[in-house]
Amino acid sequence: MSAEPGMPRPREREMTVGALAQVVPGARLAGDPGSVVRGMHYDSRQIRPGTLFAALPGADFDGHHFIPRALANGASALLVEKATESAVPEIVVADSRAALAHIAGAFYGYPSRELATIGITGTDGKTTTSYLLDGILRFHGKQTGLIGTVGIRIGDTREDRLPHQTTPESNLIQGYLREMVESGVTHAILEATSHGLAMHRLDGVEFTVAGVTNITHEHLEYHKTIAAYRRAKAMLLERVAATNGTVVLNADDEGAQSIREFAGAARVLQYSRRSSDADLWAKHIEISATGSQFDLYWSGSPVRVRLPLIGEFNVENALCAAGMALALGMSPDQVAEALAVAQGVPGRMLQVDEGQAFHVIVDYAHTPESLSKILTLLRSLHPDGRLIVVSGSAGERDAGKRPLQGEVCAKLADMSVLTSEDPRNEDAAGIIEEIAAGAFQAGGIAGESVFQIVDRREAIAHAFALAEPGDCVLLAGKGHETSIIWGYEHVPWNEEMVARELLRETAR
Repeated sequence: MSAEPGMPRPREREMTVGALAQVVPGARLAGDPGSVVRGMHYDSRQIRPGTLFAALPGADFDGHHFIPRALANGASALLVEKATESAVPEIVVADSRAALAHIAGAFYGYPSRELATIGITGTDGKTTTSYLLDGILRFHGKQTGLIGTVGIRIGDTREDRLPHQTTPESNLIQGYLREMVESGVTHAILEATSHGLAMHRLDGVEFTVAGVTNITHEHLEYHKTIAAYRRAKAMLLERVAATNGTVVLNADDEGAQSIREFAGAARVLQYSRRSSDADLWAKHIEISATGSQFDLYWSGSPVRVRLPLIGEFNVENALCAAGMALALGMSPDQVAEALAVAQGVPGRMLQVDEGQAFHVIVDYAHTPESLSKILTLLRSLHPDGRLIVVSGSAGERDAGKRPLQGEVCAKLADMSVLTSEDPRNEDAAGIIEEIAAGAFQAGGIAGESVFQIVDRREAIAHAFALAEPGDCVLLAGKGHETSIIWGYEHVPWNEEMVARELLRETAR
């Protein structure tokens, strides 16, 4: 396999094309079944001699168009939906993305069977919850691996950032899991997105534990309806039911509760920060500018938890992580001990201080629910200052949430600077207009409390110019990400560094 950043690096493996074709129901093999495959990829630029090229149809590009490039790079076999009569063997299938999951699982020897594999799904909180669970396990000596929004980490051997895709394609997932097994990892934690589940990226992964944070309004550009979005999330519960594992479910969230039936015969643990009817719950919650505290009730006497993260939403995330840790055999005391030294997630509630007289926070919040939570929190922490938010919405994604985001910003912030996030191939100004429509409907006034600026750097500079001593400026939506997508180009971007540069310029 390639040693390029982001690519799996397990020990070299090989299988014949014939053996791989046999694991895909209904597949037809054209060509020599004895030809050897030593790797696989869907990106023709990653193809090397001995690699199988999977031609995947997509929203913007059809992988079948890149077969000539893959062959020129030395592809030893093709996975296609349309036979091409090339000089190399072809596995012809009805759905190449679903077939790739079968093939990748077999090629890498179904590594999830050798791990305690944990999936975390939800609209918000997946990454923070995965980091909290990872911290609990590592604190108590477990070797862990992570695959999620920020990137991948495999034990103590490697850590890579991955751009703009929380759940990678199935060949990468299986490769990472095999590398984890080879590196001595015992517990693998995966963020399981609705896209990843619906698009077969997690097919062939056997989950023993799942956590569900919440299910609100997101990704309807793909799923079309809330019901379909929830159904995609529910696939994770079905995977856990198949292994007789444990599902940890948010008792306070209607969306999470709506998919409980799909847990089947799996053990279900419910968590809550409101109700003592749940299996584990939080009581006597205290939130300060430096962290959160609460009593964790599980069985027997409660355990006091001191969490270095702020906000009731992080109490919920901690409860979800605690529930999964308990399902994996940890005790409440062990959970509390580890959460006391929990590390924050890159790009989440990041304070930027260059000596300015107002507060600046960088966060990844990009849904109406997450924006509502963080703006409410920041209001409580800065009661005497004004709250200014810089926010946008991704292009070619759920357009229905745009006016909802604008409404949240107008209601909970004093001033909203609406700007670009990842416009992709949509008109950036048009996206901002849709967000602004919700803000105006909620009482926002153009030029006074609502500003529309396409260029994100200019938008942040404008927010800083509006800020007065004691105010708080929230830069929302980009967080840890390292680029802004304009068209098909990933333009380098670092929200924290841009903020620091602008603050230094302002101070001159």
